[in-house]
Amino acid sequence: MNNEDTDLIFPPRVIPALRNLRGPAWHSLVDLTTAAQDASSEHLAFLLMMVRLSGCVNCNSSSYRAQHGCTQCATQTVQRYRGSDEDLQDLFEATEDEIRQYAENQLQTEW
Repeated sequence: MNNEDTDLIFPPRVIPALRNLRGPAWHSLVDLTTAAQDASSEHLAFLLMMVRLSGCVNCNSSSYRAQHGCTQCATQTVQRYRGSDEDLQDLFEATEDEIRQYAENQLQTEW
């Protein structure tokens, strides 16, 4: 990949750039994620949500998205999302619940 802004999956460094793309609920969500620790459920949930919304799993070096970089791809994804900010908040919360359940299952499996 020739673009220095392109990673394999959604990079955390892009999160602050997404803050002003939507309304107050989105601002709060981005602020929460930016303030969270790297391995926290909030941080991981936001990353997973963006990976799913942006289609990072299907991105490859010859795709249009990869050629323009992760920042532009994520920006377009957030701007083009047809739901409300509250829908994004609900999606985030569902993803965070999923991550917490996975972590609990991993802990139970280890014991």
